[in-house]
Amino acid sequence: MSLSVTNRLLSAVALLAVAAGDVCAAGEVPSFRHEVMPVLSRAGCSLGTCHGNQNGKGGLRLSLRGQDPDLDYTTLTRTVGARRVNVQQPEDSLLLRKPLMQVPHEGGRRFGADSFEYRVLRDWIAAGMPRDGGLSGGSGQVRLKRLLVEPGLVTLAGDQRTQQLTATAEFSDGTRRVVNELAVFESSHPGVLVSAGGVVDFGEVLGVRQTTVTVRYLDQQQVSRVEYLRGVSDFHFESPVAVNAIDEAVFGQLRRLQLNPAGLCSDEVFVRRLYLDLTGLLPTREQAESFLKSPAVDRRARLIDRLLESEEFVDFQTLRWADLLRVEDKTLDAKGVSVFHQWIRSSVRADRPLNEFAGALTGARGSTYTEPAANFYRALRTPEERSESAAQVFLGVRLQCARCHNHPFDRWTQDDYYGWTNFFARVDYKILENRRRDINDKHEFDGEQVVYMRARGDVKNPRTGQRAELRFLGVADQQLSAAAVRDGADRLQVLSEWLSSEQNDRFVATQANRIWQQLMGQGVVDPIDDFRGTNPPSNPELLEVLVREFRAGGMRVRPLMRLILNSAVWQQSAESAAGVELSDADAAPLFVRSVPRRLTAEQLLDGIGLVLGAAPRFGGQPAGVRAVQLAGVRGGGHRYSRPESGDRFLSLFGKPGRIQTCECERLGETTLAQTMELVSGVVVSDLLGRGENRISEWLRAGEPVELFVEDLWWRALSRPPVAAEVQAMVRHVAEQSDHRRGLEDVVWAVLNSNEFLLRQ
Repeated sequence: MSLSVTNRLLSAVALLAVAAGDVCAAGEVPSFRHEVMPVLSRAGCSLGTCHGNQNGKGGLRLSLRGQDPDLDYTTLTRTVGARRVNVQQPEDSLLLRKPLMQVPHEGGRRFGADSFEYRVLRDWIAAGMPRDGGLSGGSGQVRLKRLLVEPGLVTLAGDQRTQQLTATAEFSDGTRRVVNELAVFESSHPGVLVSAGGVVDFGEVLGVRQTTVTVRYLDQQQVSRVEYLRGVSDFHFESPVAVNAIDEAVFGQLRRLQLNPAGLCSDEVFVRRLYLDLTGLLPTREQAESFLKSPAVDRRARLIDRLLESEEFVDFQTLRWADLLRVEDKTLDAKGVSVFHQWIRSSVRADRPLNEFAGALTGARGSTYTEPAANFYRALRTPEERSESAAQVFLGVRLQCARCHNHPFDRWTQDDYYGWTNFFARVDYKILENRRRDINDKHEFDGEQVVYMRARGDVKNPRTGQRAELRFLGVADQQLSAAAVRDGADRLQVLSEWLSSEQNDRFVATQANRIWQQLMGQGVVDPIDDFRGTNPPSNPELLEVLVREFRAGGMRVRPLMRLILNSAVWQQSAESAAGVELSDADAAPLFVRSVPRRLTAEQLLDGIGLVLGAAPRFGGQPAGVRAVQLAGVRGGGHRYSRPESGDRFLSLFGKPGRIQTCECERLGETTLAQTMELVSGVVVSDLLGRGENRISEWLRAGEPVELFVEDLWWRALSRPPVAAEVQAMVRHVAEQSDHRRGLEDVVWAVLNSNEFLLRQ
């Protein structure tokens, strides 16, 4: 018998069985939409790693996480999936035998024969695989209205190490049902377990742990925050004096968790940390000594104010935005890099409100040479790139997954994706000239371009095959966006005005969180561009404070930074309070102490240059240019200039290539190659051996080695050396027949020390 005939016979059998099943009384057999689909999802069958893959697995393809019940019903009852069910003898169905591993199954054993999952699938098949009433959209169809998870926040203490979560589904007909046996429970902390039935178990963990449990049922997801602390009966909370609302929010959470925050850092640590965070540079010896000798009670606040107004602060903030806005010369060319970089810099210097800054970028058009903000679109050549980049940078939304299917971890649908993307569909380019060197590289541009808006053009929603309706992200009344454009308004201007509105809560929260992360190393929402329901803030009260203060400051960067920097939280020591033993991973989201982090590529290279008094070399740049001042990825826009050792060093230590609109492109992890570069690499060896550097100056001056060591400590570590350090270094130099070699060893040792390499 041919395969096509076999398929037709199987389909006919399935149709007859379905017809028979339709007469079953309501509730006697499992609901396909509300029980069978969740079981397949819970068992992992419809995940992207299994049959939910766009190509399916083993000849069976289901919709990702069961997002399309109509398609999956047809697949399982009328097409290839029908060969996996046996309505006459349900137990012989491959849909059951494979997950039981009664026959070979690449996905392994998914459930047991006595499980709830098995019973649901078996009973549904035995009943003839009935379709739910109104499944295709009829008025009688019962839909999931919302998912509730209780408790939403719970703190466990002492011997209470487990917590039962309850997931309740509320349907459109007003009924409710506990769906713990159908929902998926996932813990965000690898050390905290959660059972299939929703029991959170902290096991034998020590100290404090926090976890966010994501609960997923059908197309909805909710979270529960569960915390565990030791539960000390006589706990006494001690903290530095709260300076502002930031301290109150952080210390309030720590008090509840019975955690004492660290004390304030020393003045030596403060001055080095502040210069690195605000300027990307180490303080000079004169700057550090001047601060430490100041008798002013408010010397910390004064230094914060001074550095916030410095040109070095402008340089460092410009670097951060240049990374995010993809200021690189392959697509912008050298002149485009220069004018765009200068425009960003002037905006930073003027402390332009970030909502106005974002509005100017998204509403830009014109020549990329005379209208610098238009370079934002020059680097983003398709509507999809524009929409994804704008969503991620300005709204903290990672929208990419919704291009192919509804987002599996967030609220965004394909309708949201293409409706948002349609705002950018009419952006086009007049390429006045293109002098690219690589004629085969269509992504390289060298010459003036004009960004303009076409009169017509829309993106098509692949789900409907029709023109996508315009949609703002996260707006309940989507008629607002479509109506504004139908009235004849420019699409980009409509988008720009909405994005830059002071009432755009998502934009405000995203940018306030970004500023916090720049100074603290960890966002309240982390990653900082991933605001989704299943990635809640580690301290919601703190995020509320940041949003409120950011608005109060006119959405300018400096006022919020000033508030953060003056807080006791930012000025905490890296040394934990007595009795608090938390790993960096557990301490960071609680802000219980300062967590040391490695200097960025630019901070490290500029720091080495400042310590040695010798500037590294960059391709196409004059001597003396600092790494934080480079406009482009290499040498400020000279893509074809010969790369120098400084360029290679920055790339090795994580400077992004600016081909993604994401903070994640800057790599912060350490590698063996980085270690070898610091130990014996070209840059350090070259700067140490130069005829004109700090070592050469000291040798010519003939001053004592003790003074050299003291000066080195101030330049590298912003503090004087202790007696033991001086004695060890002097002794080493004295033991060398070549004193220059001995001094080079001393400098090399300091440059490779954790105290130099880390921001404490």
